[in-house]
Amino acid sequence: MVNKVILIGRVGKDPEVRSFDTGVKKASFTFATSEYFKGRDGNRSEQTEWHNVVVWRNLADIVERYVRKGSMLYLEGRIRYRSWEDPSGAKRYTTDIECDVLRLLDKKGDAPDNAYSGYGNAGQSAQPQAPAASQPAGNDIPEPVDDLPF
Repeated sequence: MVNKVILIGRVGKDPEVRSFDTGVKKASFTFATSEYFKGRDGNRSEQTEWHNVVVWRNLADIVERYVRKGSMLYLEGRIRYRSWEDPSGAKRYTTDIECDVLRLLDKKGDAPDNAYSGYGNAGQSAQPQAPAASQPAGNDIPEPVDDLPF
């Protein structure tokens, strides 16, 4: 069985980061993905879907440091459904995307152009992935690196 979500889009508002007594961090933010299509009348239309994204531990540190409203991201994760009772006693439901792989797609600021994963080796912190090719010495022209997320 597979529960896998892949999204590319933009952050809707600055992430909210919380630290718990255990030292664990959680970041949450809204995320917009858009689909463009031509309607029956021939005009181009856009449909935007909004997602609630939750990021834990080391990825929350990355989000806190580099992600802002409008940032373009590539996300991988899974769908999580939650329910709770509000103060009036009504049953409430929400759907979250629990992200475990994040790639910063913006080229601005001091943000690294690397992917981060919540899957560390034996609990190690999330580290940027190594570049696909090392820098050549001398005047050699480097081969382009394919940075497509798939």
